[in-house]
Amino acid sequence: MAIGSDVATADAVLGELEQYRKELTGYCYRMLGSGFEAEDAVQETFVRAWRGIDSFEGRSALRSWLYRIATNTCLDMLRGRERRARPMEVGPAVHADPVHLANVLPEHAWVSPIADERIVPDDADPAEVAEARESIRLAFVAALQHLPARQRAVLILREVLRWQATEVAELLDTSVASVNSALQRARATLSASTTDRASVGAVTPAQQELLAQYVEAFEAYDVQRLVTLLHEDAIQSMPPYAMWLQGRDDIAAWMLGPGIGCTGSRLLATQANGCAAFAQYRVDPDGGHKPWALQVIELSGDRISGFHSFLDPNLFAAFGLPMHLD
Repeated sequence: MAIGSDVATADAVLGELEQYRKELTGYCYRMLGSGFEAEDAVQETFVRAWRGIDSFEGRSALRSWLYRIATNTCLDMLRGRERRARPMEVGPAVHADPVHLANVLPEHAWVSPIADERIVPDDADPAEVAEARESIRLAFVAALQHLPARQRAVLILREVLRWQATEVAELLDTSVASVNSALQRARATLSASTTDRASVGAVTPAQQELLAQYVEAFEAYDVQRLVTLLHEDAIQSMPPYAMWLQGRDDIAAWMLGPGIGCTGSRLLATQANGCAAFAQYRVDPDGGHKPWALQVIELSGDRISGFHSFLDPNLFAAFGLPMHLD
């Protein structure tokens, strides 16, 4: 269908734009490190595209034009602000002491999760799905935030989305030599920042059983059994708290100490950042269970290497999860 002054209806234009929502959301998420901001960036991209549709002359593909707008939108949003991080980058691991709950940082300080279904393509082959999930892992997205914004865009476009250097140069209004130089610097920074050891690829039957045991142990609040499912040096983090724990003993001490309020919780399965995830509902004094945390579970071999609880009930709506359990 022709794009521009010949477009017959607004619905036709919106339909053309909408087919790119998932991949643009994935791109903006990797750029911004926030599911909420990625959704906002894509919406702003569509607004800018809508306003400028009459000036689109078709010299480039619609997809490339949208990526140019999305890139500029993300660069605008990133200008003048500090990078998002994970608690493990803010300070050292701590012991199970409620005093650490005093250090609470705002939402914009953290890399936050996003639902796989908002990014992962529906009709892609298994290899493409695996690659998409790998490129939205929390550790990888956090590592991307160490890059200057334009380097970040270059690396995502070249390494994740497989654009040619000439295409990226055209999008960024620069030279191929500049793109290649930025990519080389970005690779060096990224290799020094990424320390993720979690398993990649599809969850094995043994890991599915491991996750089932985790749900049983957590809902029963059988901490002694739960910690046997963890690696000895497993990590637990709980944004917006800056604190994080490492090791079975400290995690168990926390769960039986300051975290005891999670007794009686229920978990609902979902997927986030290429990993198994669970929506945690705590007991509601008025009856049933209410949203508490979105847990992202990282697996390594036959054990859980990390579980990251994002204590933000707003995530439940973003993930299409119920806001109350009877």
